Amino acid sequence: MIRYFSLLMLLICTSCKPNDNAYGDDELEQLTTRELVNRRDDIDAELDSLARLSYRGGVGNVGYRSLAYATEARNEWIRIDFSQSELIDQVILIPSIWRDTQKGFLADGFPKQFKLLGGLKGDENGRVIASFGYDNPVDVERVAPLLVNCDRVRLDWIKIDVTRLSRRAWDKKFILQLSEIMAFSGLKNVALRQAVTVSSPLRYEGGGRESGFLVDGFVPYIMDASQGIQSLAYLSEVGIGDQPELALDLGESFPVSSIHLHTVDVSDTVPQVTETSYALPKKFRIEGANRDDFSDVVTLVNWELQNAYMIGPNLMWNTSNSSHRYIRLIADRPFIKTDEATMGSQIGFAEIEIYSKDKNVALGKLVKASFNAVSPARSIEALTDGRNLYGDLLGPRRWMNELARRYELDAERPHIQEALESRYEQQQNRLESLTWLAVVLATGIITTILLMRIMRMRQIGMIRERLAADLHDELGADIHTIGLLSDLAATTKDDPEQLKTLHRRIRSETERSAMAVRNCTNMLDADGLYADLKEDMERTSRRIMAKLDHSIKIEGEHYLRNLKARTRVDLFLFFKECLINVSKHANATKFRSHLVANASQLTLVVSDNGVGLDEGENEIPLSLTRRAGFLGGKISLEKPEEGGTRIKLLVPTKRWSIIRKFNILWAKR
Repeated sequence: MIRYFSLLMLLICTSCKPNDNAYGDDELEQLTTRELVNRRDDIDAELDSLARLSYRGGVGNVGYRSLAYATEARNEWIRIDFSQSELIDQVILIPSIWRDTQKGFLADGFPKQFKLLGGLKGDENGRVIASFGYDNPVDVERVAPLLVNCDRVRLDWIKIDVTRLSRRAWDKKFILQLSEIMAFSGLKNVALRQAVTVSSPLRYEGGGRESGFLVDGFVPYIMDASQGIQSLAYLSEVGIGDQPELALDLGESFPVSSIHLHTVDVSDTVPQVTETSYALPKKFRIEGANRDDFSDVVTLVNWELQNAYMIGPNLMWNTSNSSHRYIRLIADRPFIKTDEATMGSQIGFAEIEIYSKDKNVALGKLVKASFNAVSPARSIEALTDGRNLYGDLLGPRRWMNELARRYELDAERPHIQEALESRYEQQQNRLESLTWLAVVLATGIITTILLMRIMRMRQIGMIRERLAADLHDELGADIHTIGLLSDLAATTKDDPEQLKTLHRRIRSETERSAMAVRNCTNMLDADGLYADLKEDMERTSRRIMAKLDHSIKIEGEHYLRNLKARTRVDLFLFFKECLINVSKHANATKFRSHLVANASQLTLVVSDNGVGLDEGENEIPLSLTRRAGFLGGKISLEKPEEGGTRIKLLVPTKRWSIIRKFNILWAKR
């Protein structure tokens, strides 16, 4: 809200600049969505309180129009001389307006580039008060008044000095055209009915575009405040030949600075069948006095209708500030009603305003008529109720400022709304993206859970498989060894010493079998198993291959010590399974083992001179294939030329790739 208040104060207080509160695109980008919503709501609330841009119909002046030119770079000027020095704090330029069938109402001939000058008597050059169209571009199609706020400057005259013209609508020639120029000192329009000189003193015979119309107080708008209750104008019949009077008692004497008469408006009919200022006297005078018999009368206004361009919704005059308590209006030539049904005189007004400085001192005061003022539909109290057909009446300055403010807010709001719609679209896109992300994440979570479950089940299966394999390879080998030792014991029963040795070995194998069972049921505690792989392999080879010519060669012992515990176990059990297979099925007399370990791989070659494989047979035992899968190794079976069987195992020790892992899982399937 501080941002908005600052912008509003800048709008009101900026010296010698038009009121322009439009946000730039960069500023809009800096606002949050909530700030944009608040700004839009603030605009809507403010628009509801501002006067509406409603346009006049009927007759009346257009304002001033210069000569027409083929190019825009022409110098035209308008000068207003005040009757006395005035403290000016705001100048208002009101455009002439035309109706475009495509775009609606637009300004016509509003200057593109100009300066506002001002000076005192004797200073013909003056000084620049404000510049437009240089670093301060002008919206030449604006239908609302252009406000120039200034520090209070004492001036005897002001001048609009134009250097670039804009096109008029109907022939596209370049002209200077304005409906009205107002100069305010406080709430008083001091330019009203002052002397005007122009660079193109063109007179349109019978037309409504003369220079004097720039300061007659007539504007192209209807006073529609958007606030307050409607009030029907006062209208009464008077006798033929009478000079009707309307008189007010202000209650006390006030210095009268200006008088405003609001004429009867019948624009509530569609189409409008009568002109604005219906029942306006053709000639009247307004007088002031301090005695109720008007013996000290002073004429304040003396007005006579000369042409249709002299009338409008609001008739305004500045007065000499003489003090009066009583005010009366005398219709020297009343309005003559002529229609098919009746003929007669009428008088009527929507409001009579008497200003003392900036206050309407006639508001709520009783008005007396010199004639029978009774009307069934229109009360004489309407003359001072402060309202018209559209609601509350506004002073000229406030009215023009509200119209300008409405124009700026109407121009700003679409940008705010567009920015909001863009934000909402972005948020919708983000929401859709987040929704999809949530779906993807949910899918990923579910998939992860399922995969973890599958992996867990596979892990359980692998544990079961490994347990079975370990029991087969470890315990099976031990039982086979015990069987062999038992057979030897049966054949050596006559040799007590040898029999005793065999019994010790059988006992030792039994204890190892029990230990093997314990290790198989708890594979995570395998760190201490086969820590000295070379010794364990040699001892097992001597035990199982006791009847064979066997040898074992091991290279790279220090690499073997650095193997993972599970790798040592699987390598030992692979070797042990090879020994069992040879002892059971090969009928061999020789057995050779060669293990080579280095930094990258293990190579184990086991060979025998047994019966070998039948022609075309190359099937590797399932137990060996499974154990090689646990190791992530590659196994091959060969038939040497000298006979027998050779099994070769290659195990990478440092290359743990996805491919290797896949090979292990595939082998364990």
